[in-house]
Amino acid sequence: MDNASTVAASDTDRYSRQVLFAPIGEAGQQRLAASTVAIVGCGATGAAAAALLARAGVGTLILIDRDFVEESNLQRQVLFDEADAAAATPKAEAARRQIARFNSNIQVRAHVADLVPDNIHALLAEAQIILDATDNFETRYLINDYSVESGFPGPSVPWIYAAAVGAYAATMNILPGETACLACLFPKPPSGPVETCDTAGILNTAVNLAASIQVTEALKYLTGARDAMRRTFLAWDLWQNERSEISAATPRPGCEVCGLRDFAHLRGEGRPHITLCGRNSVQIHEHHRPVDLAAAAERLRPHGEVRQNGLLLQFRRGPHTLTLFADGRALIQGTTDIALARTLYARFVGN
Repeated sequence: MDNASTVAASDTDRYSRQVLFAPIGEAGQQRLAASTVAIVGCGATGAAAAALLARAGVGTLILIDRDFVEESNLQRQVLFDEADAAAATPKAEAARRQIARFNSNIQVRAHVADLVPDNIHALLAEAQIILDATDNFETRYLINDYSVESGFPGPSVPWIYAAAVGAYAATMNILPGETACLACLFPKPPSGPVETCDTAGILNTAVNLAASIQVTEALKYLTGARDAMRRTFLAWDLWQNERSEISAATPRPGCEVCGLRDFAHLRGEGRPHITLCGRNSVQIHEHHRPVDLAAAAERLRPHGEVRQNGLLLQFRRGPHTLTLFADGRALIQGTTDIALARTLYARFVGN
């Protein structure tokens, strides 16, 4: 669809209850129809946010995710089903297909990709606002750099941080030049082990709370209610019934990113070539190295079990599963030994 700006905002039946909400109204609905939102990560929070934005009539969604659907996702990731898990469908593509089933009037651009310094400007170029639904601080600091940098010479592209683990949900609006940025509150990423869904579990209610607050703030921005946006870092523990807020109303003087404009993450400084992921796996970043998945499948078939769906290839040998993407990126599951993961990649994909 190439007329995103004319998405069915005139569909008075579909959006009637939202239009009746006075702060949005007909004019706000038209603005939503002409809007473009990028969601980085299509897991639990990203899937919930994408579903809410699509049902609200946001005209164009840019979905970026590097992962594929697994059965353990189905407890909380609302855009996927058992067939997606069985086929190991990339999450961005599975989300695009599902959204088309309940709102075919909007445009969804799915990118099966890892957001990195080399592709961030191309993938986010058209976004008016970015929603964070990632599972790592490396990408969040990269988005923060991009958002702050985008403000010169033109208008900045704001982003909304969101996180959920266990029963905990947190979110924060970043409006460059107005509010604190991520580095203002947290100058450095956390060091040492950090709780993840794979180690601490997660309640789907925490996910949906984070996504609901995040999307509401995005709707405020897109409909012109910028002054109504929250200027705090908000956290909830749903199990302990605890809520806290930290002011993020103003930038921190001397902030390395929004004050000194030092974009180390955008430059890719210190970015690892190989990283540990959740679920007992290692990710190998091999961007700019296109792989012919069909040819790779034929080459690997004599050495183990191979599945291929046109978007990725899965190769299982013994306790290890290698998931290979078309850009050369790979996930090696069944180990957290980086040396072993590198050996398996070199042996079956090549150096």
